[in-house]
Amino acid sequence: MAESRRPPEIKPDRKYLFHLAFFIASAIIVVLISPREGKFRYEFQKGKPWLNSSLIAPWDFPVLKPASVIARERDSISRNFTPYFRTSPEISSLELEKFKEYLDASLNDYLAVHKQVPASLKNKLHEDLLEILSEIYRRGILETDAIGSSYGQNFRDVTVINGKIAEKKPFGSFYLQKTAYLAAEQKKEELMNGFKAAADKPVRDFLENVAFYNFIRPNLIFDPQTSSAVRDKMLSEVSPNRGMIQEGELIISRGEIVNDAKYLILESLRDESERRLGMYDKWLVVLGRIILVCSCYMALYLFMYHFRFDVLSSTQKTFFIILIILLFIAIIRLMLYAPSDVVFLVPLPIIPIVIRTFYDSRLALFVYLIAIMLAGFIVPNSFEFVFISYLAGVIVIFSLTNINRRAKLFFTAFMVFLAYSVVYFGIGIMQEGSLENMNWRNYIWFAGNGVLLLLSYPLIFVFEKTFRFLSDATLFELADTNQPLLRKLSENAPGSFQHSLQVANLAEEAAREIGANNLLARTGALYHDIGKIVNAQYFIENQSEGFSPHDRLDPEKSARIIIDHVKEGVELARKHKLPSQIIDFIQTHHGTSVAYYFYKKFLDKNPDRTDMQKNFSYSGPKPFSRETAIVMMADSVEASSRTLPEYTEDKIRDLVERIIYLQEQDGLFSETPLTFRDVTDIKRVFVKRLLNIYHARIAYPAR
Repeated sequence: MAESRRPPEIKPDRKYLFHLAFFIASAIIVVLISPREGKFRYEFQKGKPWLNSSLIAPWDFPVLKPASVIARERDSISRNFTPYFRTSPEISSLELEKFKEYLDASLNDYLAVHKQVPASLKNKLHEDLLEILSEIYRRGILETDAIGSSYGQNFRDVTVINGKIAEKKPFGSFYLQKTAYLAAEQKKEELMNGFKAAADKPVRDFLENVAFYNFIRPNLIFDPQTSSAVRDKMLSEVSPNRGMIQEGELIISRGEIVNDAKYLILESLRDESERRLGMYDKWLVVLGRIILVCSCYMALYLFMYHFRFDVLSSTQKTFFIILIILLFIAIIRLMLYAPSDVVFLVPLPIIPIVIRTFYDSRLALFVYLIAIMLAGFIVPNSFEFVFISYLAGVIVIFSLTNINRRAKLFFTAFMVFLAYSVVYFGIGIMQEGSLENMNWRNYIWFAGNGVLLLLSYPLIFVFEKTFRFLSDATLFELADTNQPLLRKLSENAPGSFQHSLQVANLAEEAAREIGANNLLARTGALYHDIGKIVNAQYFIENQSEGFSPHDRLDPEKSARIIIDHVKEGVELARKHKLPSQIIDFIQTHHGTSVAYYFYKKFLDKNPDRTDMQKNFSYSGPKPFSRETAIVMMADSVEASSRTLPEYTEDKIRDLVERIIYLQEQDGLFSETPLTFRDVTDIKRVFVKRLLNIYHARIAYPAR
């Protein structure tokens, strides 16, 4: 859709203030979601040459370890940490005393039954069993169930606190509760092996029934407070620095490759620079960002004011453009939490695809340029990002000539991938001078970007329904003559249907000639007369020869029936949920003109009633776009052309000139952005098209 040649003067209106608020609010949002830190004045990448002048350290600063290195060191401390345990002699004494009482009672019961067992054997069994348990407690039983997952379970050493003495010992030198029980049972088994004679069977039976499990408890208790305090102290002592750079020291020379060591130093310098920004300086950074962001939005506002005022004057259309910019800026901001190169996965070329679908290529390119410039304030390596993204967007605009063909979108997606790849390769070899340090992984993101472009179709559908826009895809669907309304028109009013087809052909050619939306003009022309479905027989193109129902009606009644086809067409269109842009053609195709035939008949009978002209006039409104104006012209020209006695070029030209001249005199084009040149081109197309329609034919001889 082409723009008006000159934007009208903006008069004080709340609407325009509201639109200005859109731009201001959008600028504020972009500033708020942008990083607060000032950007380091130098851009650099690991493995690529330093393209700036030699860099000298402006002050002393530490070389920071990478976060991954610090994380590994802290993880190593956590994995190798020795937990702390405190000895509990009370538990050992208590359990040994209980075990002693248990043995005394068991042996007394045993001797009462087996009186042949001497007392000396009883005492020996008592001492041996008590020694087994005592030795286990002397070695120590660790309480490991209370340690938890934060300290791991595979530590090699433990630290035992006995009073005020802490001693580090191997983990294997202690028992766990389970291994302590197994050790006690093993020693009991060895004791039983000393009683293999048949006469010793009662002793073996007694030993078999001795239960150590009930008397084995950890006597080395885990100390969480001490363990946590010691571990936290060790973790806090991990140094974040790898060394120091002195003021005046050469950091990197021009053309030198940014290796791992240089990269760490440059990263540390950037962090130190941002850290040194005081509160006052940070506000200056924010102020600078506000100025730059507002400048971008001001450029967009001025462009729309001078070249697409029809968009700027619409609240809905202005909000849509602001929204799509903010949507992708927000996505890019979220992608900054991922590795830096993943930002190339964001399908920014969707912006020109969507904008071009609803408007034109020039607006699409400018909006896209503003969007990537705003993104450049956020992303790292902004020049590379903006340059690559800009060329990809240009490729999209020129390759996607018709989004309604599915193959075209796939072709465009491939071209975007190719553009990203070629441009990135060119930048890479320019910076590197070789292929060794190229980041080939980025080509995966480029391919993903091309695939995500296929989301344009569902996004266009969502935006179309949300904002009540009209895409070419919908226009193609509506222009299908099998649509219910058009099929009904062809059945009930065949003459009006044929007339609409001819008007559609004229309007399409004229719109294409002056750069208007030819598909919109064609579709609007097909539906402009659907109101004639209601009283089809009252319109001459649907009447049988020699019969007209108007012969029985007075002129005022006839005029009302003719005029009402506009109102009835609007009602039918709304009932069938036609877009408002199509309804505009129905309302405006007669503008505020007069049903002159019946008005003239009325004046012939009532010459003094010139005050009744309003009763014979259409309610309007007048055409307000180039497309609606073209359909009005085509409608009148096509209908009048059927009255010509002969179809010569001069007569057709005179007809076209006269019809359009009368419309101009009636002020029907006063609200359209048509220029004199546009009107001249339209008339030329009408003449040419009508000559093709009514061309002379050979008279075939009779057989």
